[in-house]
Amino acid sequence: MDKNKRITVFLHMLVWFVLFSMPYVLWYGQEREINRLIAHFWIPLVLYVIIFYINYFVLVDRMLFVKKTLLFALINISIIVFFIFLREYIESTFFQDIARRVFQDKDSPGPPFKMFVYMQMLSYMPPLLFAIAIKTTKRWAKTESQNKEANNYKLRSELQHLHYQLQPHFFFNSLNNIYSMVDVVPDQAKQSIHGLSKLMRYMLYETKMELVPLSKEIDFMEKYIDLMRLRISDKTKVYYSFPSENSQIQIAPLLFISLIENAFKHGVSASKESCIKISMIVKNDNVFFSTINDDFPKKTDDKSGSGIGFENLEKRLKLLYPNKYSFKKFVKDGQFLVSLEIKTL
Repeated sequence: MDKNKRITVFLHMLVWFVLFSMPYVLWYGQEREINRLIAHFWIPLVLYVIIFYINYFVLVDRMLFVKKTLLFALINISIIVFFIFLREYIESTFFQDIARRVFQDKDSPGPPFKMFVYMQMLSYMPPLLFAIAIKTTKRWAKTESQNKEANNYKLRSELQHLHYQLQPHFFFNSLNNIYSMVDVVPDQAKQSIHGLSKLMRYMLYETKMELVPLSKEIDFMEKYIDLMRLRISDKTKVYYSFPSENSQIQIAPLLFISLIENAFKHGVSASKESCIKISMIVKNDNVFFSTINDDFPKKTDDKSGSGIGFENLEKRLKLLYPNKYSFKKFVKDGQFLVSLEIKTL
């Protein structure tokens, strides 16, 4: 028996112990009539226990929860009526001096027969309703737990899919960049391949955790920026600023790389001067990240990168940091601006 079942059994025993001992305790110091105590309190409680557990273990699950409501009601009514007459039989047979007769003379005091049966039936409703309430609550809790587990599984699966989607997207863009350098500057292309291998090692082996140290993400972004600098000319100025102190913040991996990729993809021109600014600020447990780049829109037939970077990022943010992030992107005065704020706690 596991711990939860032991606790449940203990609570059941405790409740019934309190109910059975309460009449005796309330009569403490008074003249006790043990027969009256048995007939008026303990026998009814035994019948309440029986009707409670018949419903708790059998009827609620097998009838009420499977929509056999009418049969459930008929069985309970039959049990209650049987218990009413059983109790009267026990009292009239074994406790004749205090028995409450079902059939009464016209001149004798006491409620009419129909009223008596009605009141007796009502007295059996609390244990029946408690059994229904407890089983319904347990069923609801179990359903909620299963739904939560299913949602967590779905969340993990979707995040894993997005993570796996991001890796080839990043690899595809990087290979495109290196390919453009092979014939023009082969030495830099070799250096880029070496740098790319380091980045891929991080992506493959160190980003499987749900959270990674922010310092590792910063190191990864700095290496990527250095790699991208190899393929651009002196016409493009790149400025970046990351926190220098060793922050203890943990964050989901690979959230910012899509923003940096986009800045280099759309912020570089072969004929015009341009500027790319990348900034990260950490304040308390909040991370502020921004990119600003001159906007050189790609042609509509340019499919490099498939355009999934922002879409992937926004889906991951909704799953990982619901109601704890702010993501904005817009064009102003010929510049493309992106800002991302994440509350890590």
